[in-house]
Amino acid sequence: MFFNSLAFAVFLPIVFFLYWFVFNKTKSTQNALLIIASYYFYSCWDWRFLFLLVFSTFLDYYTGIQIEKGKSENSRKFWFWLSILVNLGFLGIFKYYNFFAVSFSQLLSSVGLKASPILLEVILPVGISFYTFHGLSYVIDIYYKRIKAEYNFVDYSLFVSYFPLLVAGPIERATHLLPQVKVKREFNFQTAKEGVYQIIWGLVKKVIIADTCATYANAIFDNYTSMNSFSLILGAIYFAFQIYGDFSGYSDIALGVSKLFGLDLLRNFNYPYFSRDIAEFWRRWHISLSSWFRDYLYIPLGGSKGGLWMKIRNTFIIFLVSGFWHGANWTYVVWGFINAVYFLPLLLSNSNRNNMGEIQLKFNFDSLKILLSILYTFSLTCLAWVFFRAKTISDAVQYLKRIITSKNFSFQYLDNERYSYEMLLLIVIFVLVEWNNRKKVEPISGRMSTVKAVLAIMAIMAFGTFSDYKEFIYFQF
Repeated sequence: MFFNSLAFAVFLPIVFFLYWFVFNKTKSTQNALLIIASYYFYSCWDWRFLFLLVFSTFLDYYTGIQIEKGKSENSRKFWFWLSILVNLGFLGIFKYYNFFAVSFSQLLSSVGLKASPILLEVILPVGISFYTFHGLSYVIDIYYKRIKAEYNFVDYSLFVSYFPLLVAGPIERATHLLPQVKVKREFNFQTAKEGVYQIIWGLVKKVIIADTCATYANAIFDNYTSMNSFSLILGAIYFAFQIYGDFSGYSDIALGVSKLFGLDLLRNFNYPYFSRDIAEFWRRWHISLSSWFRDYLYIPLGGSKGGLWMKIRNTFIIFLVSGFWHGANWTYVVWGFINAVYFLPLLLSNSNRNNMGEIQLKFNFDSLKILLSILYTFSLTCLAWVFFRAKTISDAVQYLKRIITSKNFSFQYLDNERYSYEMLLLIVIFVLVEWNNRKKVEPISGRMSTVKAVLAIMAIMAFGTFSDYKEFIYFQF
């Protein structure tokens, strides 16, 4: 079941009605309903993987209690590592086993040895990377005594399986979400209204921006050998807006849906394409994942407090692991490596936290420098996105090589494809709207919010329908 599908358009109002008018007596009934709804939501993909979600939930619930109760450090470590290894084991088997098996076979073949790897004929359980990280952060926080273990299984189950964030985040923390599910929620019309507006804006990003850009990006990437330099540059830009509209659109819908039930989720995007350097970009893009790796990997490794080589090592580890988290393909690893290379000069010069404040533009030279730095950062990001989008490293290299060697900047693709100029105009309008709303959490708010919402709905219906929906990119991760 997708957020942009007819099934969800029916599912959400039913759950909303039951939640506030039937199961609204106590916190326990509210949570029980949301768990049932979440399990149904998840089983719509493949009901068999529901057992994996339940097992993962029970594992971390039980080991968390055992860690807290442990009378010795050895006992606490045993339950801690049991949870970590089992969680990562499931993730490794379902997501990475075939990748490692094929890669090892190719390595043996390169030195003249034959190998026939045994591959698993299984599909990737949707959302496994996200709910695994929910559980890992919970267990790690208990082990380091940052939080207490949760003894109410229903409350903990809802924290892990809450359907708005279940399949593509944001990656929640127990410190943020668990306290909310442990108290009864009261209906707030204004919060629900904001949630509806955020859902609408998320659908605008997904249906109008992401899905439309996908058509053009796919056409260029799939036929890059026949495209000229300008067309290939356009392809990278189209994909940049496709993945942003797709993933930030999902996050907006998730946050909006959650507001309908009186729960607040972590913000996952903060206008990342207006970043002035790569460090700022990663503070604004997929915030819940970036902060997760910072808190549970980068800082435990020593962060940037050690010597020069420790700083370099930790920077590359966090970006490589982040890239590998996205998928079992060397293209994601290279994408992470490129971003580490981008980030390293800022870290070594202690300038990675220079751009912490909001952007203020005036008619002066400093503002011109800011705009150029934003354009430069966006260009670097688009270059890295080529590896993220390409099927193989070779394809990505050839794609970039052809941009340089083609030396043809005519409007080849624009002239051959229908509505190409209109698409570019749409992107420009979207960027201007985003710029105007960059200090807002919900863009459809303030004056004439109802009119803006109606116009947005009309635009969504013009660009797509609930019966012709496209899957969100991050569902594959």
